[in-house]
Amino acid sequence: MFANLSERLGATLKNLRGQGRITEQNVKDTLREVRMALLEADVALPVVKQFIDQVRDKALGVEVLQSLTPGQALVKVVHDELVAVMGAENAALDLSQQPPATVLMAGLQGAGKTTTTAKLARHLVERENKKVMVVSCDVYRPAAIKQLETLAKDVGVAFFPSSADDKPEAIARAALDEARRQLADVLLVDTAGRLAIDDAMMAEIKSLHAAVQPVETLFVVDAMTGQDAANTAAAFGEALPLTGVVLTKTDGDARGGAALSVRTVTGVPIKFLGVGEKTAALEAFHPDRVASRILGMGDVVSLVEEVSRQVDMDKAAKLARKVKKGKGFDLEDMRDQLLQLQNMGGIESMLDKLPGMDQLPDHLRQKAMDQATGGGDVKRNIAIISSMTPRERRFPDLIKGSRRRRIAAGSGTQVQDVNRLLKQHLQMSKMMKKMGKAGGMKKMMRMMGGAGGMPPMPPGMPKL
Repeated sequence: MFANLSERLGATLKNLRGQGRITEQNVKDTLREVRMALLEADVALPVVKQFIDQVRDKALGVEVLQSLTPGQALVKVVHDELVAVMGAENAALDLSQQPPATVLMAGLQGAGKTTTTAKLARHLVERENKKVMVVSCDVYRPAAIKQLETLAKDVGVAFFPSSADDKPEAIARAALDEARRQLADVLLVDTAGRLAIDDAMMAEIKSLHAAVQPVETLFVVDAMTGQDAANTAAAFGEALPLTGVVLTKTDGDARGGAALSVRTVTGVPIKFLGVGEKTAALEAFHPDRVASRILGMGDVVSLVEEVSRQVDMDKAAKLARKVKKGKGFDLEDMRDQLLQLQNMGGIESMLDKLPGMDQLPDHLRQKAMDQATGGGDVKRNIAIISSMTPRERRFPDLIKGSRRRRIAAGSGTQVQDVNRLLKQHLQMSKMMKKMGKAGGMKKMMRMMGGAGGMPPMPPGMPKL
């Protein structure tokens, strides 16, 4: 997300950082480029105008013009205004009412409401220790009910069964009664979507809202629709008292216009970002962190939080002790590293949060990804290792010609892919062995970045 905008803004503001003097003319030239970058990112025109006016006023103020580093001061003005446009700070869910707190999920068909409902349920269970129940009121798409039931089982939350023969309001009321009986903390209500906004859809969602009196009404919208996302959210906001927005499919949106438009157009905050297909791929929206990522400053705070949540510290410590004793780094260890990497949203998601990664040439960025994934796709490499026998994982030297062909066939890959993975593992194993002898725990853990955890930092970048 924000790749195009980040590239354009980064190139524009780079010229300012080292300048010893800021004039009205170079501010004007810079803001012209910033305006074009925002419009190309599909940011709503009124938002662009307001943003440029605010930055211009502050850029020509005393704080910037009399700063010892006026170029950097102007970059900070742009950063602060990006934060202000997107909402200043994270707006958490308000679940403080008498349980069960009801959350209504609204939006158009195809925006990802059902998947987002499951993601939010997992988020509330894992990060806020809530007891959650989910229910589907989408009686027009029976597959949606089954989909939510399957997802609820996957994330470990209660599912209230419903049928296409029932009335949505009756389903919601019955689910609320059952949530009270089960002493659930939160009830998430998934609603029906349409291909476009229509009177019947709005009437139904209004009656549902009246039936359950939710504490939170979240509008789920596809980020890839750009300005339309903000406009659709505004239309829903006229019919419902929205309390927040969830932007989905942000991993496929290189522009980011929706994130910069929604708050201003609707008046309600973005609360979450959907960053992938998995149920763990939901991030709380922090405007300050997102602004830093747009300007190429990275988002180390979110990265550290993600690592802390997803990395199995016991396994990491066990591996460190194992290598230190000279027992080697086998393919089982490599698979554990890749699985943890996958749980954190993949290497690209992590690289995007590192300062300066957007400025790396493509070949260096690809090299960092290859180091962290074993030279290829994470899922593919996990499949290759999973197709090996336990003995083969512990003793990779056993894997010769016929075994390699069997492993390739079992994982749906080519023998060349197996060869590439084994070569990468051999390199990692040699590095582990060398570090285990020469540098002790500290060097070994730093080196583990190249083995499937954090990628090694490019020269001049801060160490985590």
